[in-house]
Amino acid sequence: MWGRNSVVQHILVYSILSDAVLELGDSVLIRSATQALAVQRQQELYLGKEADYKPRIWFEQIPLPPLPIPPPYIRKYHENPNIRVGRISIKGISTASVVQIGNTEHVHKEARVDHIRQLTGQAMHPRTKVEVRRD
Repeated sequence: MWGRNSVVQHILVYSILSDAVLELGDSVLIRSATQALAVQRQQELYLGKEADYKPRIWFEQIPLPPLPIPPPYIRKYHENPNIRVGRISIKGISTASVVQIGNTEHVHKEARVDHIRQLTGQAMHPRTKVEVRRD
């Protein structure tokens, strides 16, 4: 590893959601994955078939960008081996994300969310008139 120290005086995190990571210090690998189904309905209506729903997005392979070959050569010199942080305030760390004070060799994070919005006909075609003006 790198042999660096992470010194944090104060950290305040209000919310951490599923598969999120808060890491103080060094790590070799951070890996997590999340699958979520978000349904927004204008009216409460249960059709009876929702339980067997398996969105295609959960099973498709995500194409990863190609890595440069050969990998770039990086030479680092840390005059001060300490990472010093005074105060951090974070409102939220969301699904499959990472907040780290330190170093990581490999990070693999994946979040697959399928958003479904079921609106009534009136909500889909509002009666509000929108006027676009070009000056």
